[in-house]
Amino acid sequence: MFDLDRWREIFQSINKNRLRSVMSGFTVAFAILLFTLLFGIVSGLSNSFKGAFADDAQNSMRVRVWKTSKPFKGLQTGRRIQLRNDDYNYVADEYANKIQYQSARIYKNFTIKYKNEASTYNVRAVNPDHQFLEKTIIDEGRFLNERDLREKSKSIVIGRLVKEDLFGERPALGKRVNVNGSSYLVIGIFSDEGGDNEERMAYIPVTTAQMMYGNNDYISQIVLGYNPNLSLDRAIAFGNQMERDLRKKLNIHPDDQSALSVRNMAEANKGVGQFMGILYAIVILIGSGTLVAGIIGISNIMIFVIKERTKEFGIRKALGAVPSSIVGMVVQESVLITTIAGYLGLSLGTYILTLIGDSLEEDYFIKDPSVSPGIVIGATIVLILSGLIAGYVPAKRAANIKPIEALRAD
Repeated sequence: MFDLDRWREIFQSINKNRLRSVMSGFTVAFAILLFTLLFGIVSGLSNSFKGAFADDAQNSMRVRVWKTSKPFKGLQTGRRIQLRNDDYNYVADEYANKIQYQSARIYKNFTIKYKNEASTYNVRAVNPDHQFLEKTIIDEGRFLNERDLREKSKSIVIGRLVKEDLFGERPALGKRVNVNGSSYLVIGIFSDEGGDNEERMAYIPVTTAQMMYGNNDYISQIVLGYNPNLSLDRAIAFGNQMERDLRKKLNIHPDDQSALSVRNMAEANKGVGQFMGILYAIVILIGSGTLVAGIIGISNIMIFVIKERTKEFGIRKALGAVPSSIVGMVVQESVLITTIAGYLGLSLGTYILTLIGDSLEEDYFIKDPSVSPGIVIGATIVLILSGLIAGYVPAKRAANIKPIEALRAD
């Protein structure tokens, strides 16, 4: 039940003892402020790591080949390794239950022209699944489909910036562009979180590229997304097994990283997870120390406050006040100061993170430093409970002494 008289007494007590109230609040506010800043910076580092892989699926793998750097089975060093459709199909058949998406890649640089506008762009020949592996966002139209592959159609999906370069504000969907001397139909326009380089790119069917630009079955890379139900360790094991099997199939030395390598996002995710786990552990350790220091500070101040007010409690008891009313008043005052100070510390910490966020990203690659409200609120609750206990224990002891003894207290 709300007791207006008690709250008046509490605010009068705070007003009469401003220095003590400020010192109690400062201890709490500083602890929460430091806690907020530490977690905010670590959260910003986590965002930076996530942003580095924003344009690729988190479960992607990429098979890359080049020239051999080691002789193997009588084959010389410097032999060029070439992936083919047969290798692509081998991966698809051999690991069907471990693959969610799969696409080939062929890299080309072509001049794309529309009327009087022309420029050179990176053109990737891919399979339909590439949309999900690259996290391509279709803004207009559609991405490549299986029919495009079967019919080896001259269809093209262009990036947002390609559309701006060639068409400006005019519609591009359904128009035909000249790609390296051949006419292609624009069937889609996409954007990509990877930035300008990814959006100044175009996609065509891999079968079309093989037919028109070499009349062969060569591919540059195999990109796939492993089954998301696989744990990181199982995904890493899958990537290692696939690499070993492809080395055997292509007659590559087991240790020749130049000839064939598999870039596995599972390894990167595991490494980032371990690194961030260590950082969070350090921050929790430092933050816990800060909270403990705050708790000790509150406790010491409250012990001093209770001792200072012992005579007051004696007078209250002599006038008929029950011990529970004295304890309740002290506890309410302690919780009020702790709550207000905790909120101020949280607000100040959040404001500082917002204020320095841009400079941290520019100078230290710490992106969008922020902190989960739940974490800081939890820390504040811990301090509030500590303030409650810190006020309750000495207040209970002081409230239970006899009035005559309280009046004699120094």
